[in-house]
Amino acid sequence: MKLRIRGSSLRLRLSQGEVHTLAEHGAVEDRVEFPGGTRLVYRVRIEKNIPEISASYNMNLIEVLVPEALAGPWCRSDGVALSAGQSGAAGELRVAVEKDFACLAPREGEDDADSFPHPHAGGGRTC
Repeated sequence: MKLRIRGSSLRLRLSQGEVHTLAEHGAVEDRVEFPGGTRLVYRVRIEKNIPEISASYNMNLIEVLVPEALAGPWCRSDGVALSAGQSGAAGELRVAVEKDFACLAPREGEDDADSFPHPHAGGGRTC
């Protein structure tokens, strides 16, 4: 899973295997291990009976909750992204959970083996 943070925006990109794990087990997570033994965990979890996507940060865990009514159909479809805005004291936080597409141009250090096929593959475009 890839995590992108930019300003007041969180984007989590899931590979095919991670989307499958989310659908089957209701959650998927990854982590960044820092020197000194600290870590940042980021998780997407399906939750019943919530009205919309929400995100929280607590004790080195970024957790994005996705309503079951949205997650199930998204996992089984060609839909690319689920997104929402969340109001808070500091303004609006934009949250997106996306399917990760293979890059159109190979990049050193990138492993796209489990990424979704890019819809523009073969069209001459690059990332």
